[in-house]
Amino acid sequence: MTKHFTRFSPSLRHTAGIAVIVAALMAPAAQAFDTRAGSAFVMDQTTGTVLLSKNAETPLPPASMSKLMTLYMLFEALERGTVTMETTFPVSSRARAMGGSTMFLNEQDTPSVRELILGIIVNSGNDACVVVAEGLSPTGTEDGFAALMTQRARELGMTETTLANASGWPNPQHRMSMRDLGVLAQRLIEDFPDYYLYFNEREYDYKNRAPANRLNRNPLFRLDIGADGLKTGHTEEAGFGLVGSAAQGDRRVIFAISGMDTDQTRAEESAAIVNWAFRQFAERSVAKAGQVIAEADVWRGDQTRVGMVPESDVTMLVPALSGDSIEAEIVHQGPINAPVVKGQILGEMILTREGLEPVRVPLVADRDVPLGGFVTRVLTTSQVLLERFTQDNVATGESGS
Repeated sequence: MTKHFTRFSPSLRHTAGIAVIVAALMAPAAQAFDTRAGSAFVMDQTTGTVLLSKNAETPLPPASMSKLMTLYMLFEALERGTVTMETTFPVSSRARAMGGSTMFLNEQDTPSVRELILGIIVNSGNDACVVVAEGLSPTGTEDGFAALMTQRARELGMTETTLANASGWPNPQHRMSMRDLGVLAQRLIEDFPDYYLYFNEREYDYKNRAPANRLNRNPLFRLDIGADGLKTGHTEEAGFGLVGSAAQGDRRVIFAISGMDTDQTRAEESAAIVNWAFRQFAERSVAKAGQVIAEADVWRGDQTRVGMVPESDVTMLVPALSGDSIEAEIVHQGPINAPVVKGQILGEMILTREGLEPVRVPLVADRDVPLGGFVTRVLTTSQVLLERFTQDNVATGESGS
């Protein structure tokens, strides 16, 4: 049976109880981005559109990028009231002995939560992470805290995350996928907007102990592209990586990359990804809340049809040069049995663009359709059957006699 193409006013096609509506004005595809990263995940946070996924589900050593999970746990403790920004933690000999990047804590220090947040974000302090882990863990150990982080990560939908420590220190059991890091970045931004502001801090030096390590290592801060977080990472096994975010206008882009050879390559690739994501795609309005997209047949109602509408405004990303052209498919089980209640979910609109995941929008009834009386039910049912017969004949090129 031939599909009918138009823009939100197509004919219905019924197959095995499924009513399908197709509207199509094809849009040119956005230019693909061939990243040099071994693994990459890029998402438009505003619309939830995944723009790029390359080996994004593969568990990899995340290095210091996994410090984001330590921060998430600390932010949750702040929200629960378990700690405040002024709460102080002791520094253990184990924390003081941590190698790699540190904020140069010692056993005489009692850093506050705020100081530890800055020490982790700006200085990438491995020592600060151990202090937080030991301070928040019910067992007082980093191992106990790592187990809690892994459990919480799974609850947040980070299915390829297993954490062995709080800092990202090399460990064969310490793994995260780039998709999971992207999900974590999104949760940090959306769940803790006030605390997220700390990711935009450019320098910090705890008690003036490390002036050479005072600057935030995010390479995008040197560019005027709207970057405001999140975290770099590097080990010999992992290479150079970055979980980053940038906002321009009403849009925000989140990305996670890993496996770069040098910090310079990481900086170049990160900037290229952000520029590509903003320039190649634009947000377009598809439908307004309450706009009738299609109509569904109603059995036994006092009306033969009911409008199908989105509950809220629908926007999506399209290639920047495509204007408003998109392809849509509306699917619902039909006909609908009366009574129908306004707001009742009747079907969905599936919006597709080449190279991107489809967007599924629930469609609901725009009004009540009460059950009709006996005579009304007979008349409306006959009308529905006649309209369907006519539509099917038109679709197949047949004519009734």
